[in-house]
Amino acid sequence: MAGNGGYVLWFEDIGSDDTSRVGGKNASLGEMLSALEERGIKVPGGFATTAEAYWRFLESNELEEEIGSMLEEFQAGSRSLEEVGERVRDLIRNGDLPDDLEGAIREAYADLGRRYGVEEPDVAVRSSATAEDLPEASFAGQLESFLNVSGKDALLEACRRCFASLFTDRAIAYREEQGFGHMDIALSVGVQKMVRADRGGSGVAFTLDTESGFPDVVVIDAGWGLGENVVQGTINPDRYTVYKPSLEDEELDPIIGKVLGDKGKKMVYAGNGEESTENVESSEEERRSFVLSDAEIRQLARWCVAIEAHYGNPMDIEWAKDGDDQELYIVQARPETVQSQKKSSMLTTFRLKERGERLVQGVSVGQSITTGVVQVIGSAEEIDRFEDGSILVTGMTDPDWVPIMKRAAGIVTDHGGRTSHAAIVSRELGIAAVVGTGNATAVLEDGQEVTISCAEGDEGRVYEGALEYEEESVDLKGVPKTGTRIMINIAAPEAALRWWRLPVHGVGLARMEYLINNVIKIHPLALTRFDEVEDEDARSTIEEMTRGYEDREEYFVEHLARGIATIAASQHPDPVIVRMSDFKTNEYADLIGGRGFEPEEENPMLGWRGASRYYSEGYRDGFALECRAIHRVRQAMGFRNVIVMIPFCRTPQEGDLVLEVMAENGLVRGKDGLQVYVMAEVPSNVLEAPAFAERFDGFSIGSNDLTQLVLGVGRDAEHLSHLFDETEASVREMIRMLIEHAHAGDRPVSLCGEAPSNHPGFAEYLVRQGIDSISLAPDSVLKVMEAVAEAEQS
Repeated sequence: MAGNGGYVLWFEDIGSDDTSRVGGKNASLGEMLSALEERGIKVPGGFATTAEAYWRFLESNELEEEIGSMLEEFQAGSRSLEEVGERVRDLIRNGDLPDDLEGAIREAYADLGRRYGVEEPDVAVRSSATAEDLPEASFAGQLESFLNVSGKDALLEACRRCFASLFTDRAIAYREEQGFGHMDIALSVGVQKMVRADRGGSGVAFTLDTESGFPDVVVIDAGWGLGENVVQGTINPDRYTVYKPSLEDEELDPIIGKVLGDKGKKMVYAGNGEESTENVESSEEERRSFVLSDAEIRQLARWCVAIEAHYGNPMDIEWAKDGDDQELYIVQARPETVQSQKKSSMLTTFRLKERGERLVQGVSVGQSITTGVVQVIGSAEEIDRFEDGSILVTGMTDPDWVPIMKRAAGIVTDHGGRTSHAAIVSRELGIAAVVGTGNATAVLEDGQEVTISCAEGDEGRVYEGALEYEEESVDLKGVPKTGTRIMINIAAPEAALRWWRLPVHGVGLARMEYLINNVIKIHPLALTRFDEVEDEDARSTIEEMTRGYEDREEYFVEHLARGIATIAASQHPDPVIVRMSDFKTNEYADLIGGRGFEPEEENPMLGWRGASRYYSEGYRDGFALECRAIHRVRQAMGFRNVIVMIPFCRTPQEGDLVLEVMAENGLVRGKDGLQVYVMAEVPSNVLEAPAFAERFDGFSIGSNDLTQLVLGVGRDAEHLSHLFDETEASVREMIRMLIEHAHAGDRPVSLCGEAPSNHPGFAEYLVRQGIDSISLAPDSVLKVMEAVAEAEQS
């Protein structure tokens, strides 16, 4: 439809070249309808008013000159932002739509009803500025949207309110900062058939990881009901992480992350009253259930990848699931404006150099650290008292808070998640933020000096006092190449994604214990032998945590497999060496339900640990769960870059027993390229290296354990700490011997530990002995690469 003065265009007649007429949001909807519908991507139909319609409205009400004059007074300082904004919005809301424009909108609305077979279709009415969603400028959250609008008169009123939202205080302030002329931008109104997400679910999706910029995943957040709660971050949604390359193979499971959110409330259509929507509590069943099935997650992720490919850049996408027809729909798509704009070769790292008392924790936003003095601000009415450079602490933010957020050293909120307003703006501003703490406004006090750390994984932490930290920015283009492969040690999956930019050759040590201790939390035998768990509290907790799983063992396997898969994805196709569990008995006992399955040992460090557990009847079925997870990661999820590593294997014969049990559980060394390494941490691993080399595909030196067993010094013995030295001559000689024997058997040798970063001379020693790879904590990598490159050159 282009008649009636060109005031209305149907989405299918709009493309990406029409941003100047209908704004980025509406142009994107039209582009998807016309270009991607053939790919099966469903976009609800609708129409958009044009820039001409907006100018026609101002002209017919003789508002352009008056608005321009008031804005000039604001710029001159003779009128306040609040006074001018309110006056302009009142003028527009009280204006009359000219007959030709009103007729065009009424006609289009009636036509939309005929298309869907209803007289008065319920629609979403959204504002789209003509400069919106450009990669370098985001108007997100500044303009108004109205859901569940039904009836012609209600639609016309919503159009006027959208026009007025071009002059919210925050929109005026943003244009001033960005240098946009206030009267150079028009407002297009998008009118789109509502998806009955109030009876289904909805959410957002990004075609990269929003915290790290890792480009090979689609991250989907999902909640019940209409999408505003997810978009605004007022609920804790489900989160699904999908590995893009695996989407290309129908045989593979690409879902590498799946976290159940509590989804405490949902937005639905209001039954009566002035508001068209309302929030109600989610049912117990809804809280315990995922919004999307695995098949729907895969379908939505494929759509997101297709949308990203079409536009040629990372995308921020809103989606909805109709509860009536059970179909998925894309309702908005715009460029992602934070990570995609960063210089990919630059890496900035932060590291705390000391520790303090942890006061609160929540979701970390970004990866930086900052310090400052707390200012607790209860509401937007109090923002005038905010002092520049303070730590802003509040319940939650909305666009009215942006002016002081820009002046804050850091932000802490009680409520919100990764898609909340505070999180989005903090990312855009590059400010450290911890959101969703639950109690920051109650715990933190005005004038209190604190440190915000977002450099320790997904959990952001606020510490007492101004702690010392270091910040380092490196252009990765200048990092030297080394013949010795440099790898990283990783425990947490989220940490793996944070370090994807490092120029390393894979993960030399992925610690399974982190996932078992921090994600799974339940002793494996308490799942395989649940009937033997006598502790009633433990039984109750296990039943609660595994609710929804027909097989309790699957709880363990699924969580472990997805955690390992995330680490494997971060470095694919480079190798990721996963060490099977190496808890000591006292550490196993601390897992939920673990006490009844673990003996009390006087010296757990030299007790029933590592390989000796795997073939023992006392743990064999627990090890089987670990094997099932590895098998799933390699076979069902396609990460053949995963290498298995066996810790604390005391004799070659013990190695045979472990390999036999692995084979019984589907992990056959050599099949489908499966390699199995052994940790070299017991002197026997060195002295019998040729025999171990016949059974295993490589060695990884565990320098801490090897040092304590060569020197006879407990690694935790405080009074002997001055004797614990990984560079001592006898330890170095053991390493030399191992490399010599391993290479004679054509087996590679790696070292996992911090000695090369703590002692540059030790790195040179390893290079001279011909070490194949060195695996380090990520924040040590660049320093050691310099030392290794220098050693190789000399």
